[in-house]
Amino acid sequence: MKRLALLVVVCSMFFVVTACASNKIVLSDNIPDFVQESDFENINWENKAVKFGDDGKIIGNENKSGVIGADMPSLNGQKWMWHLWGVDEAELTVIGLHKKTNTVHQILTDGWTKHVSGANNGADSHAPSSVKIPKPGEWAILLYTNGEFFDTLIYEINE
Repeated sequence: MKRLALLVVVCSMFFVVTACASNKIVLSDNIPDFVQESDFENINWENKAVKFGDDGKIIGNENKSGVIGADMPSLNGQKWMWHLWGVDEAELTVIGLHKKTNTVHQILTDGWTKHVSGANNGADSHAPSSVKIPKPGEWAILLYTNGEFFDTLIYEINE
């Protein structure tokens, strides 16, 4: 009987440790079908977005993607201007992953997707948007163009 009790305790401890150590991504119910959990596995959290452009107002991955407005307080809502290089016109889907909680969020206030087109600030396409970041912390912003993964932007958003 003591062995059975000991086995139950050990199994319970193993279950608790395994559950606590889990890094499972929590996807939103209404997330676009083409977004997969595996898209989040290779995020390089050390590859922080940087300022670039003629006036240094774009923050992102130079010659790939960037945002004007990402350095402004965004927890209560903000306007962001998305810029893409190598994309003339597309449906841009924006997915936010909060690092600490491993939860995925819609950060565009009017849906997951915006249409981008027209050159601006040296980029091949752009789109204005309104965003609301749900909580402070480190964020990976995954970008998809026409349903295909495009880039990841890493931002620290604390206000």
